[in-house]
Amino acid sequence: MIPRYKRKEISEIWEPKNKFNIWLQIELLICEALYHKGVIPKNSFRNIKEKARFDIDRIETIEKEVKHDVIAFLTNIGENIGPDSRFVHMGVTSSDIIDTAFSFQLKQSCLILKKELKKLLNNLKIKSLNYKNDACIGRSHGIFAEPTTFGLKMLGKYCEFERHYKRLCDAEQQISVCSISGAVGTYANIDPSVEGFVAKKLKLKTEDVSTQVIPRDRHAFFFTTLAMIASSIENLAIEIRHLHRSEVREVEEFFSKDQKGSSAMPHKKNPVLSENLTGIARVIRSSCIPFMENISLWHERDISHSSVERTLGPDSITLCDFALSRMNDIVENLVVDTTMMIKNIEKTNGLYNSQRVMLKLIEKNISREAAYKTVQKIALKAWKENQSFKKLLEKNKEVKSFLNAKEINDLFDLKYFLKNINKIYKKIFG
Repeated sequence: MIPRYKRKEISEIWEPKNKFNIWLQIELLICEALYHKGVIPKNSFRNIKEKARFDIDRIETIEKEVKHDVIAFLTNIGENIGPDSRFVHMGVTSSDIIDTAFSFQLKQSCLILKKELKKLLNNLKIKSLNYKNDACIGRSHGIFAEPTTFGLKMLGKYCEFERHYKRLCDAEQQISVCSISGAVGTYANIDPSVEGFVAKKLKLKTEDVSTQVIPRDRHAFFFTTLAMIASSIENLAIEIRHLHRSEVREVEEFFSKDQKGSSAMPHKKNPVLSENLTGIARVIRSSCIPFMENISLWHERDISHSSVERTLGPDSITLCDFALSRMNDIVENLVVDTTMMIKNIEKTNGLYNSQRVMLKLIEKNISREAAYKTVQKIALKAWKENQSFKKLLEKNKEVKSFLNAKEINDLFDLKYFLKNINKIYKKIFG
């Protein structure tokens, strides 16, 4: 991943140094389990623990010759350990090390992703509470609908990301597995208790049935969860982008003192952060298909999954972490203009009350079809001619035959649309 879209903490998880550290930790735990079982002599185990180390440059040099990364790694640590290295990697296969390490790296990544998700939930909660009763016009199909509140918009996003947090916790459980079962997963040359020992030390579960590799449906679940999180990040980003538009201006991304919006037009303040997140979401979503295709392997294993996991795996996780962090900055520093929200409500000329008028006419024993037709005709005239919907209703003979002036006036109360806001919030926060 290019530096522009990665953060240090999570990208270091996917650096060779961390990977080889985990490989070494797994190999040493296997040796420890075999030592406790009496397979490895005490002095040999002590020597292995003291001398086992690796050199990344040396591993790369050996791999160029042997064309196998795990063998290159084992050869390098064997050079440092000496004759006792014969006890290292006893009865296990490369996938035992690679897959268990991959699970551990995914779990390390989850800790960071969950931290960012919790922060986003807190930021959305604050915004939802701060603007709980600040009315703004709702839009369906991009067209004026009925009023809502900006707080309720943010509350909906809060609930969406709360569901994602639960999904990520489930995904973390799915990938937190260890497999030390040897070639084709039969434990023929390694006792199952070794796997249990390693899993406990790494705080992982043991795989139910491994076929030399951990089943890839686990990974597909994890990465499709990231794709869903990315899609919701885009959903929120699009809302901000639309509300940032010149015709709307209800919210704006924070614009720093010396920030520039356009190389050509000095007046521009563009929602570039939200736009950027839309693009990042596309990339993360695109990784779903390869990870689902990774589920289909030949017999007990093949290596077709490897290239996907070495490239798209770290990149998707790094991008998701970056996107969550950026969205946190956007939401935390979002500039909200409640005055403009009221102005946009006023731009409707009261048309957001059309359903209320129709329902009131229906109460007067008019058929729904007739009431709809009457109100629609007046509403479209108000919109086309930029006239007050209320005044046109007051002048309309057909409407006046059913509704008096007070009844019409009572229908144009903005507070009516917000009367159940507290009940919605109570469902979420109690």
